[in-house]
Amino acid sequence: MAASTTTLRYPGYMNNDLIGLVASLIPTPRCHFLMTGYTPLVISDVQTSAVRKTTVLDVMRRLTQTKNIMVSASTRTGCYISILNIIQGDVDPTQVHKALQRIRERKLVNFIPWGPASIQVALSRKSAYVETAHKVSGLMLANHTCMASLFQRSVNQYDKIRKRNAFVENYRKEPMFQDSLDEFDSSREVVQGLIDEYKAAERPDYISWGHQGGIGSSAAGGSVPVSEVEKQQQQQQQQQQVPSAGFQHPHQPH
Repeated sequence: MAASTTTLRYPGYMNNDLIGLVASLIPTPRCHFLMTGYTPLVISDVQTSAVRKTTVLDVMRRLTQTKNIMVSASTRTGCYISILNIIQGDVDPTQVHKALQRIRERKLVNFIPWGPASIQVALSRKSAYVETAHKVSGLMLANHTCMASLFQRSVNQYDKIRKRNAFVENYRKEPMFQDSLDEFDSSREVVQGLIDEYKAAERPDYISWGHQGGIGSSAAGGSVPVSEVEKQQQQQQQQQQVPSAGFQHPHQPH
């Protein structure tokens, strides 16, 4: 958390506000769940004889490895939608350009096929009050399609509990759930729609996904669950005789 706000606490000519950090990572409203990675992780109280390289290339290369991701999802499957690396320390910008070039040459990162994407880098100074043994450290904020596996895991667990009607008696005591538990099923549809969108982001036709047939359909012909709010919006559009344009994607970030 401290590393993610270094560009805000030590402002520079760019990435000096929270909106500027997040806007470049989230191309669509639904796919806004970010993962983090940090390197090097060391224990300050333990003296180790091994010396780890902390050059810009080594730090940026290790940030893309699954073992340094702080989310229980594997980045070996799927692709990156966007990446922002916050590099702390005394770094020469030419080292950053060389590191990015080496990463592109080795094809260490798999990006989305439907739009331009690259690794964005923000340079930040280190805290003068915290002593560290390494000269360079890095934090990665990334938007990856493997986040769908996390939500799929939650949906599978919900289905098992819902099938047995476990832990529902306490909810039935509330006025909101006295008549039915449709609110749970509606929430499940919203999560399933998010999973489908993350999976669709891995395909080249993601730009047209959701446009054919209006809201609730995909370009591949598969159905996407429609929430109650979207159903009401469709009914209002039909009453006003306004054609449904489906899910509108914002412009791709430059």
